[in-house]
Amino acid sequence: MGNFGIKSAEIEDVKIIEPFFVEDERGYFVKSIEKDVYKSFGLDLDIFEEFETYSKKDVIRGLHFQTKNPQTKIVRVITGSVYDVVVDLRSNSPTFGKWCGFELSDKNKNSVWIPAGFAHGFRALSDDVIMSYKCIGKYEKGYDTGIIWNDKTLNIEWGIDNPIVSEKDSKLMSFSEYKAAYCKGSCN
Repeated sequence: MGNFGIKSAEIEDVKIIEPFFVEDERGYFVKSIEKDVYKSFGLDLDIFEEFETYSKKDVIRGLHFQTKNPQTKIVRVITGSVYDVVVDLRSNSPTFGKWCGFELSDKNKNSVWIPAGFAHGFRALSDDVIMSYKCIGKYEKGYDTGIIWNDKTLNIEWGIDNPIVSEKDSKLMSFSEYKAAYCKGSCN
């Protein structure tokens, strides 16, 4: 409770954001973004778009990213809980191809700062999930793509064998296909 907390995740530049939060007999107040606080941690806020998604239990969305002008995303669960996953696609990074996951929920109220150059996805853990996305950078429809959720190389531990996945997401490329198409020999 109280002040913001921003801490580093397992992968450099990914941040877990603990919001300003107070609660009393009336309910609660949560502030998940304050420009000066983010700036003090070296995080530049120039939000271009905001949207939310609704998902049912055992839906997996992702792993999404843009190949041109990648967006930085700040994601937070408003209702329910998810297992949120990020994959480092920065070819010059020592953690290229590594992933890490977090539980985000309406209970912990945390957000994740996902820098440009990462793929993002999540699994809905509760019956009903509403997630908020704030994106830094313009959405470029023609460059919106992803890596398939069950890629064998990444071997993400989703905790489910037969999730609900959109037709689009079920046809996403493998991590090997991504490297062949976008790394051009420059990946670690």
